[in-house]
Amino acid sequence: MEVEGPLAVVQLLETSLLCLVNYASLVCSNAARFRLAAGHHRKLLEMGLRRAQGPDGGLTASRYTYIGGFDLTSNVQAGFLFGIPVVGTMAHSYVTSFSSLEELLASNSRGIMFPLCLTWLISVNCLYIYFSSGLLNFCAVALVLCELGYQPVGVRLDSGDLCKQSTAVRRVFGLCSEQ
Repeated sequence: MEVEGPLAVVQLLETSLLCLVNYASLVCSNAARFRLAAGHHRKLLEMGLRRAQGPDGGLTASRYTYIGGFDLTSNVQAGFLFGIPVVGTMAHSYVTSFSSLEELLASNSRGIMFPLCLTWLISVNCLYIYFSSGLLNFCAVALVLCELGYQPVGVRLDSGDLCKQSTAVRRVFGLCSEQ
């Protein structure tokens, strides 16, 4: 890219232009690397809305990851504006809004999910020695969803040693499938 004009004006524009071009290039390139690593047979979901920088960083990151080869986004506005298929998970703020089991039970007194999840959680609790995280809760919920005719899609790994976590998750899923 070449920019011509009076030196003072071009120097003022340089930072903004570099940021716009470099950010798009960075996000697209990283998305393309993930696509190559995952292969074309796997769906890739972008969920970086809260981690992107700038006032419209989440929106542009969703767009650039889609251009770079991702299939889906959790960003509803990006889906609306750019036609990217939207999927997502439950907000952490909702999950952490319950301070006790009693509070959760009171909010879901007529629902069928929670009692079924508790039953499955007891069944998969023997797996606790393999993975002490929210994974067992996911397994219990996934098993209930299967019982109710839904198909759980996957687990979100977004920090830490992703390689180690993914192999542990696969192992626990194998053990859960035997339940």
